[in-house]
Amino acid sequence: MSAGDRAAGPLGAGRALRERFLAGEPTVGTFLGLGSVTAAEVCAAAGLDWVLVDLEHGGGDEDQVGAIAAAAGAYGTATLVRVEQPERIRIGRALDAGAAGVMLPRISSAVEAAEARRHQLYPPEGDRGVASYNRAARWTLDTAALEGANEQVIGIVQIETRGAVEDLEAIAATPGADVLFVGPQDLSYALDLPRRFDDPGFQAVLDRVVDACRRHGKVAGILANDREAVERYRDRGFGFLAIGSDATLLASHVRASIPDGLGTGR
Repeated sequence: MSAGDRAAGPLGAGRALRERFLAGEPTVGTFLGLGSVTAAEVCAAAGLDWVLVDLEHGGGDEDQVGAIAAAAGAYGTATLVRVEQPERIRIGRALDAGAAGVMLPRISSAVEAAEARRHQLYPPEGDRGVASYNRAARWTLDTAALEGANEQVIGIVQIETRGAVEDLEAIAATPGADVLFVGPQDLSYALDLPRRFDDPGFQAVLDRVVDACRRHGKVAGILANDREAVERYRDRGFGFLAIGSDATLLASHVRASIPDGLGTGR
């Protein structure tokens, strides 16, 4: 990343992340569920390419998105947001706050993916509300950012429902579905294979996601529990790699740091 992009803070970090997607480079990040701006900054300082504020399951709220985008952007790390629902107002507020893109949960068809994409785009391509007194336009100091915003915003569609699996090829072909992201637990339940991640049926769907992304020039994404799993998924063709969350990384490191015979788990 150039010095110019780093100086550009959250907006430059988002542009750099999208360029890496287009270049076919794998990226790694983590989910933020603790609701802590400081935890987000620590994750960015540790060298992640992106952090994702989880407003569907996490402990934070929409008000923290801007502060996290600014803190992470200072380290050249892009901020993404998983919205509670793929609604116009929720998507627009996340982007106005400086998010480089949004993750869309519970998508069940290409039609739903296309509608959610409209909420990410300014007219005439979409129906995102236009305003410039926000971080995305540098508080009116960079209104030119509005002109290129539609080309820059990153769209991440979750493949976690049976409907999404059935309409996978069409979703992959949808403009603006830049990343197709597998949430393993939700997907396993949707397939009636709860947490049976080694089941051939579950593994076959992972292969279908990677293949569909390759055919349509998209990025396959997945959540992994540790470094070894991230490396396996990378070698398999996944390029948007989430390693746990701030909470799980903290918990696992604390547990691994307690000597045998000490602590409440002894």
